[in-house]
Amino acid sequence: MKIEKYAAIDIGSNAIRILISNIFIHTKKPPVFLKSSMLRVPVRLGDDSFSTGEISNENIKHLIKALKVFSLLIKIHKVNDFMICATSALRESNNSSTIVKLVKKKLDLDIKIIDGRKEADLISNNRIFENLNSIYLKNFLFVDVGGGSVEFSLIVNSNRVISKSYKIGTVRYLKKKIKKRIWIEIEEWIKLNTKKLSKLYILGSGGNINKVSKILNIKEGNPLTILKLKILFNSLSKLNYHDRMYKYGLNPDRADVILPAIEIFLKVASWSGVNKIFIPKIGLSDGIIKELYKKNHS
Repeated sequence: MKIEKYAAIDIGSNAIRILISNIFIHTKKPPVFLKSSMLRVPVRLGDDSFSTGEISNENIKHLIKALKVFSLLIKIHKVNDFMICATSALRESNNSSTIVKLVKKKLDLDIKIIDGRKEADLISNNRIFENLNSIYLKNFLFVDVGGGSVEFSLIVNSNRVISKSYKIGTVRYLKKKIKKRIWIEIEEWIKLNTKKLSKLYILGSGGNINKVSKILNIKEGNPLTILKLKILFNSLSKLNYHDRMYKYGLNPDRADVILPAIEIFLKVASWSGVNKIFIPKIGLSDGIIKELYKKNHS
């Protein structure tokens, strides 16, 4: 057996994350991916990008400091390969090219700014439905709620058939930067693509729905019912920002975005007619790891 190590850095709208994974490679068996180390830094680039159209000097400094720490972690772990991907906050920023060049100059790191389609492709690369507690679950609407966008992928008979990205992320929601027509487009897209599917379930991805599963003590592989999600939403809605942090153990950068995230999932559930959400706790970083593995073993 051979062991390789890869690292994925996700520069999102609400935070910057690094995931380092071990891959156990056996000649006669599929590779096994095991998370080795994860770190999340609350640098909210979306606050700048969705408000003023460019990342502030202060947040550029925070970004560079975070990437410097991540670079050291990559060296300490002696990874075989790594990739840095930036999503909606950076790709929509007017000074994104300047930031990419600055990071290259100061840290010799390459940032790959990916579009919504690529983001959806990377996320849905994970065959997450294989880890669920039933061999009969085949049809899923995969929903990854981020700070700047939401990625949808439709999985039919365990195969991804279509993906779509929309600018309705949680930070964008808080900034009141979501146009009404986008909600209409999403509703029409979901209804059109799910109306003929029976036994459809939602696969929920992102930090907020992961936190929901922790709050409600949902075991991995088991579903979260929409009824339980509505009850939690109503409970959180009655609390102010600080009380949410205190009662539910939410970090400051989670206590505000968790409500719009839940609201997005409730809307999607209503439009698709789904009453159960599975939360496999896999996202963009995991997809990047899979992409690196495929690249190095092509």
